[in-house]
Amino acid sequence: MAMSVGGKGGGGGRRGGRRGGGRGGPIADINVTPLVDVMLVLLIIFMVAAPMMTSGVPIDLPQTQAGALNAQTQPITISIKADGQVYIGESEIQATEIADKLKAIATTGYSERIFVKGDAKAPYGVIADVMSRIQEAGYKNIGLVTQQQTTDH
Repeated sequence: MAMSVGGKGGGGGRRGGRRGGGRGGPIADINVTPLVDVMLVLLIIFMVAAPMMTSGVPIDLPQTQAGALNAQTQPITISIKADGQVYIGESEIQATEIADKLKAIATTGYSERIFVKGDAKAPYGVIADVMSRIQEAGYKNIGLVTQQQTTDH
């Protein structure tokens, strides 16, 4: 049924040459196995490196015995450093501008989750002020972020 297109006969339809060299010259087939190997290695590298690329404001969080939350969507994070500086995400903000900024960046309305990360050495009054400003803006789903305590026995 197969018919040779090339000038020479008997090549099995591959331009007259035989597989494995022979008289027909080099075969221009692409070996896909090394390509797949390289792509899998790159995929693994990016899967391992991606979580490490997340950055934030360095804060020394207080430790508690509470368990981790099961987060389905990415919450808004407000960080308070030890000297009282307030950040939304990674950008510094004045405490008086919190309500306006939250209204501008919220995607799901007032049901948006907001995590407050206060440094262990941050003044309690600043943290309480930030939380009250978040509530004044209409948000009810507010959580304090802490580190889990390590048990040293």
